[in-house]
Amino acid sequence: MITSNISFKVFKEKGKNLNLKKKLFFILRENNEVLKSLSKKYRDSFDSKKFKKYKKNFNFRVIGMGGSILGTKTIYEFLGEKIKKKFSFIDNLQPKKKINKKKNTINLIVSKSGNTTETIVNANLLINKNDDNIFITENKKSYLYLLGKKLKSDIIHHNNFIGGRYSVLSEVGMLPAELMGLNPNKFRSLNDLIKNKKFINTLISNVNSIIYFIKNKKYNSIIINYDKKSESLFNWYQQLIAESLGKKNKGLLPIVSNMPKDNHSVMQLYLDGFKNNFFTFFYVKEKNSLKINDNEILLSQKYLKGKDIDSIIYAQKKATENVFKKKKIPFRSFEIKKRDEKSLGELFCFFILETILIGKTLNLNPYDQPAVELIKKETKKLLI
Repeated sequence: MITSNISFKVFKEKGKNLNLKKKLFFILRENNEVLKSLSKKYRDSFDSKKFKKYKKNFNFRVIGMGGSILGTKTIYEFLGEKIKKKFSFIDNLQPKKKINKKKNTINLIVSKSGNTTETIVNANLLINKNDDNIFITENKKSYLYLLGKKLKSDIIHHNNFIGGRYSVLSEVGMLPAELMGLNPNKFRSLNDLIKNKKFINTLISNVNSIIYFIKNKKYNSIIINYDKKSESLFNWYQQLIAESLGKKNKGLLPIVSNMPKDNHSVMQLYLDGFKNNFFTFFYVKEKNSLKINDNEILLSQKYLKGKDIDSIIYAQKKATENVFKKKKIPFRSFEIKKRDEKSLGELFCFFILETILIGKTLNLNPYDQPAVELIKKETKKLLI
């Protein structure tokens, strides 16, 4: 157990002593807005009282791209059973304009720069004149900032020093979380985690192993995900890793495999194919899981009697880990005991700290994404 909610098995493979603890505490001492947002001391740029008027609404639409929307989508899907509101997510260019004018929908339009082409296009297609809109963007005269002013919408300042993929525990993710009826402070667990020796030692052990894999040309970080409600979490993780570390001919390729479906497609390759992969198993204990109808089970499959879906999935996870051990395939394993804000906040903190520490150890800037800007500029040239 690294916390009361998370059971964790580390990679067995270890590299040389890289003095990572010293590097980690140096990072934690930096005056860093990203890390501040993981702490209860962070001050959001919105007044909760001002947004009470929106909490009565049932339907919300979030419009954004990448890190501007993935964190919020993760929160909504991971904690869906606790949320009584309906949130839809527009996170790609939409081929059709679909608006149900009978529904009173609140639009949340999120873009740090305020000039994200896809977000501008979707806002243009989906916002009605009479809609209530909330814009989360930097305080500068960008397209979306000016649109928000024109529509007389509420505009929330997006922290200038927090990039999209790191923004989930800032106002970008926490305002939507409040509108979902959740408590932002329950997500922000950095203060407690950095006092937890097991958490710190586990984090350092994992970074040490990942650096070892990179030096041994194992570049594929494959998530073996056994929780349907965590698919967006690992889409968020995928962007976090790829965009933060994919620089200077270095980096990791994060690949998400959703189980048990992928047992019947790519698992053969994972077990017997090329060996430049390392794996992360992820499972969440599910309450009130559907039970097998015993009366419909034939004698040949009697081992399924009395079982529920969760117990079958867990058995598949343990069986796969056992096979990985026998084949000496490197893996770590997360088991989440409770599905709540605290657990999800701890996972956000773990993956963000891990990514930053890997980046610093590889002499990379984990906060920028210079190559992506090239495509944005080239696209604009072609459209002018």
